[in-house]
Amino acid sequence: MFEHSIGSPLLWAGFLVFVLVMLALDLGVFNRKVHVISFKESLVWSVVWVIVAGIFAGGVHWFFGGQAALEFVTGYVIERALSVDNLFVFLVIFQYFAVRAELQHRVLFWGIIGALVMRAIFILAGGAILAAFSWAMYVFGGILVVTGIKLFIQRDEETHPERNPVVRLIAKVLPMDPKHQGKEFLKRLDGRWVFTPLFLALVTVEISDVVFAVDSIPAVFAVTRDPFIVFTSNIFAILGLRAMYFMLAGIMDSFRFLRIGLAAVLVFVGVKMLVAEFLHIPIGLSLGLVAGLIALSILASVVIPKR
Repeated sequence: MFEHSIGSPLLWAGFLVFVLVMLALDLGVFNRKVHVISFKESLVWSVVWVIVAGIFAGGVHWFFGGQAALEFVTGYVIERALSVDNLFVFLVIFQYFAVRAELQHRVLFWGIIGALVMRAIFILAGGAILAAFSWAMYVFGGILVVTGIKLFIQRDEETHPERNPVVRLIAKVLPMDPKHQGKEFLKRLDGRWVFTPLFLALVTVEISDVVFAVDSIPAVFAVTRDPFIVFTSNIFAILGLRAMYFMLAGIMDSFRFLRIGLAAVLVFVGVKMLVAEFLHIPIGLSLGLVAGLIALSILASVVIPKR
């Protein structure tokens, strides 16, 4: 189905085993005890995941050449940049559901498990659509441009997780214990199983990831059609997202121009997909523009004083 994929079945299986082992070590060894993730700990893990992604990129370069490695790095940077917007949503979700600081890592951990499955489905489906229908590239590009413009226009709007129809439906249909403040997603109460607010927070995190995947996955397909590179760059960005959240949670409000930079990235990538048949934009140039837009928006947030 994917003629130009570097990912053999053995390579896919090996990567999935690696991710599952890392997640098992995360929950079973390093975060076995429920605790508040400190800035120092989150900083260390952020650096670790960047280094691991760099080593993976080096392996791709060694076995498959510089072009494949550059595609992975560009996809990783785009995905990492776009996933920053998730951090604002996570912050609102945790505030709304009153998720205690020491339980936020648990929610994000299980959220990643769901994201692995959902993104694999999205990527395989997206790759199949692009392989079968060349015009789908224009559809994906149009979605990115519209999303970027919408993000720019609505950048100051607040997120309201309680308005999500899925969350509201689950809260009405499933038996709930709204007063529970523990670490359980499901518990026994008066002889029956009931769900907790932490479960609703997890569902909301999963929904937000699905929404962001609709935007971010087509953006990486603008860089490469290889589903293995798209998937691995997505997953490495997600694995580093939790640590980045705890590192930046206290200062995210300071990056007030970041969403403008993200909107510009989406529009640029969307335009790249729309003009791909007529104008080839080198991957190195795309990587530089994406990194430059994000860096410029962060710099503007720091330099320009608030009114």
